[in-house]
Amino acid sequence: MAKTESSTIYLDHNGTTPVDPEVLMAMRPYLEEEFGNPSSSYPLGKRAKEGMDRAREEVASLIGSEPREVIFTSGGSESNNMVLKGLIDLKGPERFHIITSSVEHPAILEPAQFLTELGVRVTILPVDCFGLVDPADVRKAILPETILISIMLANNETGTLQPIGEISKVAREYGVAVHTDAAQAVGKIEVDVRELGVDLLTVAGHKLYGPKGIGALYIRKGKDITPLIHGAAQEGGLRAGTENVILAAGLGAACRVAKKRLRDDQENMETLRNRLQDHLFDEVEGLVLNGHPERRLPNTLSVSVPGLEGVQILEGLPRIMASTGAACHEKGVKLSHVLSAMGVPPAIGMGTLRFTVGRSNTGDQIEEAAGLIVGRLKRMKDGK
Repeated sequence: MAKTESSTIYLDHNGTTPVDPEVLMAMRPYLEEEFGNPSSSYPLGKRAKEGMDRAREEVASLIGSEPREVIFTSGGSESNNMVLKGLIDLKGPERFHIITSSVEHPAILEPAQFLTELGVRVTILPVDCFGLVDPADVRKAILPETILISIMLANNETGTLQPIGEISKVAREYGVAVHTDAAQAVGKIEVDVRELGVDLLTVAGHKLYGPKGIGALYIRKGKDITPLIHGAAQEGGLRAGTENVILAAGLGAACRVAKKRLRDDQENMETLRNRLQDHLFDEVEGLVLNGHPERRLPNTLSVSVPGLEGVQILEGLPRIMASTGAACHEKGVKLSHVLSAMGVPPAIGMGTLRFTVGRSNTGDQIEEAAGLIVGRLKRMKDGK
């Protein structure tokens, strides 16, 4: 595993992950001698095509699909945009209705807003205090014009896992397609498109120890979708442009590694996450846990410190790489839309810290991080 600076403790694996050594090895031949175009008929091109096919099989194996149901994209954002825009006939956008939730990634909410401006009707469902969508609300929101329900599998900020299987059952009663943005879930928990009952699913390479700039989109066999990029017939005619064999090989290898070590990784991440959580809640009074206490990713811990600001907390912890629950803008610091949707008051939410563990973390690191965080919080609470 690639190393971060020796003096730092990386706890932002939901932000991105280091590239796994096996991934680097899988990519290297296509950076050097195997530079062929997969569309070429001579041996160099055929070997590149074989590399693409192998990578597609590895992605499919991890998510339980057929290889031909997987297309490569530039990442989660492109996959999500392709889904939302690809199911809409832009000649008559007012005839379509989409359902999503208030805690989705901007890669869903922004395309949804774009479609709204074109005339598409979009329903944004609320969530409860844990960030969960109620399948009953999904049922109530379905209209005769509903073409798509897009609800994320795991939230990137809180780790909360949505009831996608239940939502899919509701959708099937009405013949509505279901998409789930699984960028944060794939590689951390078992993800099977058949068990979830989804028609479309998003994968992002850099969230599971693959390279940045590569993702995948599962499209159930028989599901029609309009390409986002038009041109030649690559990716089954759904994504034009010469394939990036280098990055596809990297994503395939990342999926192969993830499948091989999924159970061990999951157990290890949960152990480390719980150790950090126990330390913080045992030693700091008044902490608030964000997201579902059980139904969440095994690596994710989102906590709020009432009365303090997350940005200021992390400024005093230069050795710890983590995220906050607020974003800096020109007009100041704003509470994240996820916490706002969950009803977290700004006085609490502004003090949010997100710690996400991964393969690069050790028990000793967690102990050290806990000590640093606790010390920082106690000093701030004492006004020091």
